[in-house]
Amino acid sequence: MPILAVDTATLVSSVAIATSDTLVAELTIQTRKTHSERLMPHIASLLEMAEVEQANLKAVAVSIGPGSFTGLRIGLATAKALTYALNIPLIGVPTLAALAFSCPVPGVILAPMLDAQKGNVYLGLYEWRENNVFEIKPPQVMSFAQAQDELAKMEKPFLMLGEAAVMHKADIAQPVPPHVVMPRAGSVAVMAQIMYAQGIQHDIAALEPLYIRRSEAEELWERRQAKECR
Repeated sequence: MPILAVDTATLVSSVAIATSDTLVAELTIQTRKTHSERLMPHIASLLEMAEVEQANLKAVAVSIGPGSFTGLRIGLATAKALTYALNIPLIGVPTLAALAFSCPVPGVILAPMLDAQKGNVYLGLYEWRENNVFEIKPPQVMSFAQAQDELAKMEKPFLMLGEAAVMHKADIAQPVPPHVVMPRAGSVAVMAQIMYAQGIQHDIAALEPLYIRRSEAEELWERRQAKECR
């Protein structure tokens, strides 16, 4: 039975359907429309084109971050609503791990990076082996210069992936083609099939986005509180 996957962690809106051995369908679009405008129509279109009934879905997977705070909230809220309505499992897939999963190149360090605002990036380090992606270092927030220093310490060659790699492509010796760096719900769906087979599911009420850093609103509130306490 198929799994529906959603990835709205960046400006890219991506939805996909995968069975245990096939990526059945995928719709990935990068435009200026908001996720709140396009996500549900994309899901409806994908199900119709793939000729998959909602009742036949065995789970819904969602990219849980790090990434855009608003995008993550929209994707997770949509995934939770669907799993609740259909009474099926919810599977949260780490965004950077899914980016690395889309580039099955053994023998190199996979370094997916997303924009963390204010000149910073979200960076995680992964390696492809045994037909899966393994985490070497968990996602962290750092400047792009710090990310470069971190990668320079690696004893293996590395590939930078993700939107931050595109933003800083002028500083990268070997930029990766756009179709590789773009987040894809197809990778989220296939990873979710592996996780489902391993018995991994997440509580609908408890699953939260992996933000890593605080939001602008939280930082602003803290600054205001500090001023009021002086």
